[in-house]
Amino acid sequence: MSAEQLHIGQYFLDDDLVRRLIAEQFPQWAGLAVERFASGGTVNAMYRLGDDMVVRLPLVAGGAGDVLREREWLPRLAPLLPVAIPEVLGAGEPAQGYPAPWSVYRWRSGGNPEAGALREPVGLARDLAAFVAVMRGVTLPGPPTAHRGGPLGSLDEETRKALALLRDLPQEDVDCAAAEAVWEDGLLVRDLDGPPVWLHADLMPGNLLVDGGRLAAVIDFGCAGVGDPACDLFPAWNLLPAVGREVFRSALGVDDATWRRGRARTLSQALIALPYYRTTNPAMARNARHVIREVLGECA
Repeated sequence: MSAEQLHIGQYFLDDDLVRRLIAEQFPQWAGLAVERFASGGTVNAMYRLGDDMVVRLPLVAGGAGDVLREREWLPRLAPLLPVAIPEVLGAGEPAQGYPAPWSVYRWRSGGNPEAGALREPVGLARDLAAFVAVMRGVTLPGPPTAHRGGPLGSLDEETRKALALLRDLPQEDVDCAAAEAVWEDGLLVRDLDGPPVWLHADLMPGNLLVDGGRLAAVIDFGCAGVGDPACDLFPAWNLLPAVGREVFRSALGVDDATWRRGRARTLSQALIALPYYRTTNPAMARNARHVIREVLGECA
């Protein structure tokens, strides 16, 4: 794969194709400026549309379900949550040779937080805990299953394959024995023994928007649904420093078993992402390295 291509079988997209899709399906917006928006996202491409909108289009076939999930659930979740989330303004359909559903959203202002460079780590930790707590309390009927919310053991095969790949990449300098020990510690913990709860299920820095160091919006709900609450502990290791991590945990009242499952889940995601994205997505690879360092440092 080239540096511009993240996945085998990735759809072709460019500014002109997006202009044609908009002109055909949303003529009221034809003529507005269209420009690719650079991001570290791995499932969707984003194009600014005028000053106040953004078009999100799946890069691969697997992203189509995420689009439909957001269309159904974002309007129901929005009035229940403490920060802004995406608002769908237009539901695009396959056309012009592009094979997937896509959507136009209202543009949400703010910037992505960067691990190691947070202006208000403790305040942001409290904001994130408040968001996660409210998500857990959602009681909407007929929820979907979260993309990552199942038993931890379901990730075992893929995690061990990633560890094997990293052992063959000494330049990444990952202590694979220590990482494997953390993973196995997570597997020893009991799985969720209560009802599943609502999750965002993809709380990566790229899916958070901050303003003045505080949480302004949470985006990309393509993985959202119900599952193990440990799945929404990702920011403890992918973003927050140690002091923020403790504030986050305390605010949520996370017990030891859930914390260990959450840590193992976050590590697994990083171990899988690093060999896959190390040459194609610098932002994802950089955050994966950060997670590995934070998790192994906590467990040293």
